[in-house]
This record gives sequence, C-alpha cells and structure tokens, in this order.
Amino acid sequence: MTKPTPRPAGNFFEDFWLGQHIEHATPRTITDGECALYIALTGARQPVHCATPVAQDLGYPSKPVDDLLAFHIAFAKTVPDISVNAVANLGYADVRFLRPVYVGDTLSTASTVIGLKQNSNGRSGVVYVRSESRNQHSEVVLSWVRWVMVHKHDLQAPAPETVIPTLPEVVVRANLAVPRFLRAAQLDAQVTGSARLWNDYLVGERIAHPAGMTVEEADHTLATKLYQNNARLHFDALMMQDSPFKRRLMYGGHVISVCRALSYDGLENVISIAAINAGTHSNPSFGGDTFYAVTEVLEKWELPGHHDLGALRLRLIGLRNLPADQFDSLRVEQNGKSGYHPQVVLDLDYTVLMPRR
Repeated sequence: MTKPTPRPAGNFFEDFWLGQHIEHATPRTITDGECALYIALTGARQPVHCATPVAQDLGYPSKPVDDLLAFHIAFAKTVPDISVNAVANLGYADVRFLRPVYVGDTLSTASTVIGLKQNSNGRSGVVYVRSESRNQHSEVVLSWVRWVMVHKHDLQAPAPETVIPTLPEVVVRANLAVPRFLRAAQLDAQVTGSARLWNDYLVGERIAHPAGMTVEEADHTLATKLYQNNARLHFDALMMQDSPFKRRLMYGGHVISVCRALSYDGLENVISIAAINAGTHSNPSFGGDTFYAVTEVLEKWELPGHHDLGALRLRLIGLRNLPADQFDSLRVEQNGKSGYHPQVVLDLDYTVLMPRR
C-alpha cells in the first residue's frame, strides 16, 4: 500500500497577502458549562462573572461571561487560518471589549491581514491581523490586533513587500466602551472582600499579589481545548521534540487568564476589562510552571458621564517560578543587551473599570 502524502494543514506565511479577508469557521455558542470549567482551570473569582444577583445589581440582565473566556473563544476561531502553523504568538494591541457576552450568545470571528514581514532567515515571517468577533445579532463584541510568527512551507516562495502597521500605544479613554446601564455604586464590598475602590489606588503603585498557581500539563491542555485553539505547538509533543524547546508550549492566553485570576487579591473591585492596550509573551511557559503576578498602576482616568465609575490602566506582569515578593526588575542586562528577565512570561498593559466614591 502506498503511503499517503502528508497534506499541509492551515496557512503558511507565503499564503497570506495584504488586505486578505478571512471569515473563520465554527461559530461558538457559550454555555454555563464552559464558564464553570473556566473557573476550574483558572481559579477566577470576579463576582460579576460568578453570581447573577451581583451582576443584576450592577445593571446586567444576567452574569456576563468572563471577559477573557470570551476573548479566548473569539481569538481561537482565528487559529486554524492564522496561526495553526505558528512559531509563536508575539503580541496584542488595540483590544477592545465592546459589549458584554452572555451565556447563550454565539460568537463568530473574521480577520483582515494588515501587515506582513518575512524574517531574515527566510524560514518564517510575521503576519499582522485585525479581527472582530460578532454575536448572533451581528453586533461586534470584541475587536483586536495581533501579530504572529508563522512558518513558511515553500522556502523558495518570494518575500512579500514589508508592511508593518502603525498601532496605537493605548486604547484612549474616549474609545472605551462603558455600558450605559452600569450602576457601579451598587457593587457591595461584602461580596468582593475589599472596600478598596478606584480612589484608593495611586499611579506608580506596585501590587505584589500573594498567591501562586502551578499549572500542570493536563490543566493547560484542557484549557486550550476549551478555547478550541488548535495550534500544534500546544498539543503535538512529537513535533515539538524537534523544536528548540523540546516540549509543548503553554498557550499564552491561558497564562494571561491564570495571572489575572491571581491578581484578584489586590484588585477585588474590578468590574470588567475595557481594553488590552498591548501584550507580550516575553518568555515561554510550560506544564509544571508555577505562576505569580505583579500589577503596576500606570494611569487613573475619570469617565465623563459616570460619576460612580473610573478606569485604571494597569500593567500585569506574569512571573514563572518566581514569587511576586521576590520580583525586582522587569528587564535585565544579558551579554551587554537589555531584555526581559528570564522569569517574566507576560507583560500586559490593560484597562479595567472600577467603582469610585
């Protein structure tokens, strides 16, 4: 019997072109079961996503789906077309949480290629895409830009014209989507465990969150399946034996979720994520790593028309196998060059909404 010829799956770098529009397959209806499993895999404790009465007191019709769970599900729709052949996901920008997502909503995602750059080794290149996810009413609930390094399949394919898009450093206050119905003053400190509100945080303040979490191979594998992210570098151990890492990589989005869950102690009264301004997975993570989190307060914004609500721009630093109270410097000098500390796995600039007095 003749052996079947392996068929390349997904797009490689040479398959992308500037302006290409892709409607991604497999819409996803979100259920309560997925929300419960997300809590089991991350330990997320934000009350607005856990308790319907709390959410309704704030004006939501029901408890919304955790912001990051909705993002991961929407994001994963892009993976089969954009990053199933990725070397690594490199970064995020201009991520906007535009409408709450609820149990029963169905998310569909589409992307447009906005930038391309072949790497000097000729074996891979960076693809920039802008993506939008819509619910069953065709309302945009999430939008974002990301860039990903993708393998080439045909190494002789000519390099495209280099186009690197100009991206905003921050989602400015005027572009934050704040639900009109939100009654922030109704958030009861008794249900969050802290009376600390927007007014109590200081720009430049650093919070060393006390808890740590070890994420085993089964944990991150199941989480990535929950999101329906099928990028091979998270699943195919045999393939990854030939990589420089020699093992499967943990999905960086799951690292974000774990670190955000760890940041609850110290940021208990955050109602929702309004934006992700920028994000870098600065070092790889693997099954068996123990994560810790540190938060820096970058900016505080009043929100016109919302006297009981403010925005905090935060920097979430995720640490691998280094407790938060031992963290000193984000960057270190190595071989005469400045780079991320080897135990820093996440550098996330994001904006949250929080009640104010």
